[in-house]
Amino acid sequence: MALLENIRTPDDLRELTLTQLEELAGEIRATIIDKESKSGGHLAPNLGVVELTIAMHRVFDFSHDRLLFDVGHQCYPHKLLTGRQGLFENLRTRQGMSGFPEPSESKYDLFRVGHAGTAISTAVGMARGDLLNNQSYHPETNTDGRRVVSLIGDASIVNGLSMEGLNNAGTLKRQFLVILNDNGMSISKPQGAMAGYFDRVRVSHTYSDFKKGAKELLKHVPGGGLLREAYHRMGEMTKAAIAEDSWFEKFGLLTVGPIDGHDLPTLIEFLTEARDIDRPMVLHVKTIKGKGLDIAERDATKYHSPKAFKVERDETLGCRVEMNSDGRSFTAAFGDALVELMDKDESIVCATSAMADGTGVINAIEKYPDRSFDSGICESHALDMMAGMAKCGLKPFFAVYSTFVQRAFDQAFQEVALQGLPVRICLDRAGLVGGDGAVHHGFCDISILRTLPDAVLMAAIDEPSLKASLEFMRTWEAGLSVVRYPRDNVTDLFGDAPAFELGKARLLSTEFVDLDEHRPDVAVLAYGTPVVQAIEAIEQLGTEYRVALYDARFAKPIDDLLVRDLLSRDIPILTLEDHSIIGGFGTATLESAQSMGLNSSKIVRHGIPDHWITQDSRSNQLAEVGLDANGIARMIRHAYSPNQHERFIAKAQSSVESKGFHSSSTDSQLGV
Repeated sequence: MALLENIRTPDDLRELTLTQLEELAGEIRATIIDKESKSGGHLAPNLGVVELTIAMHRVFDFSHDRLLFDVGHQCYPHKLLTGRQGLFENLRTRQGMSGFPEPSESKYDLFRVGHAGTAISTAVGMARGDLLNNQSYHPETNTDGRRVVSLIGDASIVNGLSMEGLNNAGTLKRQFLVILNDNGMSISKPQGAMAGYFDRVRVSHTYSDFKKGAKELLKHVPGGGLLREAYHRMGEMTKAAIAEDSWFEKFGLLTVGPIDGHDLPTLIEFLTEARDIDRPMVLHVKTIKGKGLDIAERDATKYHSPKAFKVERDETLGCRVEMNSDGRSFTAAFGDALVELMDKDESIVCATSAMADGTGVINAIEKYPDRSFDSGICESHALDMMAGMAKCGLKPFFAVYSTFVQRAFDQAFQEVALQGLPVRICLDRAGLVGGDGAVHHGFCDISILRTLPDAVLMAAIDEPSLKASLEFMRTWEAGLSVVRYPRDNVTDLFGDAPAFELGKARLLSTEFVDLDEHRPDVAVLAYGTPVVQAIEAIEQLGTEYRVALYDARFAKPIDDLLVRDLLSRDIPILTLEDHSIIGGFGTATLESAQSMGLNSSKIVRHGIPDHWITQDSRSNQLAEVGLDANGIARMIRHAYSPNQHERFIAKAQSSVESKGFHSSSTDSQLGV
């Protein structure tokens, strides 16, 4: 890695020859494969943008110019070129670097970003901001001004927000470059008419096609007069590659390409010409997702974001990758359960948004392609589509990551809940998600969806309870229903699950069936998988406390009768949830008690505190916020002895600070 280890800033790239830059690309790929084999992470997206990233940093000075990432998971080569090689060893951990752009790491990262569709709009904002601050590049009046570049990838261009951004970008009267990294993929195979358009462009256009009639084209596209001026400013290579009748030119953006995104000399030449064009422009770059690792090239979906893996090379068999496996995931359990439901109920349809593999819906798509849909990165559209299908009498299930459901909240409100339509939302990766960090934590789904009248919110604790919740949803016709489950493996602690009964918790500590005969010291109401850590905590406490453990099952409606029974007997309640302490299950329990005129001072809430949790393993994150066994044991003691509150806070803060964690000290928001 002789070249890479000597790259301290992108300035060093300008000292290298083209041959050396190509060698550097190989070193970056080898580094990414080596490090990600140990940590896991976004593999295929980053392998595909190595040459493009080198070329961008060779041509632009992003310590001064603006670089905005869309789908930030394609930023690893960028980070390796901007002084963060030392952090790469501990990728996706607190001690290392985030897997997404992170401004606290470097001045080269402008936004924390992990959701698709945002880059064009934020780039338009920075372009307008620089204009207002007289810092914008102009080829005649301000040659030292800032240029703006947004890098779009993994089919995020089809996202509705991207469309809004493009519509506004075309009105800019300044330099503005959108680089479309077209790798023919999103997380999985892209869907829809837009994907078909790009497929046709890739196979039909050649450089001679672009050159033929390019000047004539400029007379007819929106803003053609401005584009003719831009045309005269361009070099011959850019003129030769102007796309005839490009879709983007309907928005008023000059469009060039597609060009080969792995051809460094061509990339550098095109970017050099595009750098100084003072009009909004799209450079269409064709890349191969997973480039340089043949098995990732063949199956870019599987290797989009794999766990740790081992690469074996055989002269006969070629490259083989062995994935590390540590159990059966909730995602796999959901995928199988969904197919079982569809087997027995022909009215069930399902959808996902570019996460067919990540949510387990791929199983249904393969078996029932006519009843299963991948909308692409379009959560709002997907949920509205489900609403339309529900209106037709079907039973729609929408599988989506918790971190992305807020992108469809307006649709959950207006087209689903307000209409009383029985749409079912299945929230994968709810709660803390590990290495993906703050941009992907599913920490606010309860608080936002709980506001919708008549919504039913559930959580699964294992595979049997997940199946039982889905069966409940299948027959629930009164409105929106939701189930959440984490990015984790299922446990086999609890055996078969009884059917879900609306608003009823499940007692797991069978010795407390009769509260008069066996009165617990504390009742723990755990919403979702924190029940597993609660069991460990209770085992830690031994005979010190008598603890009744409940699988709460519902955050809406709350089991009011249980809350009344416990509080009327003066039994303290500790609520647990892998969700923000603000507006979540614990808050719903407090509201339940207060609405019944009960003394809510006996309720202690515990969940994710009110600060951002950075990337790390999920187990470390649970320990950070006190949702591991040790933290829950401390909270059980606290719930039983509230008069020791001050001493408890001091001890908790000392423990947190010794680990270098940030903590809140407000009542049950303690991150310990």
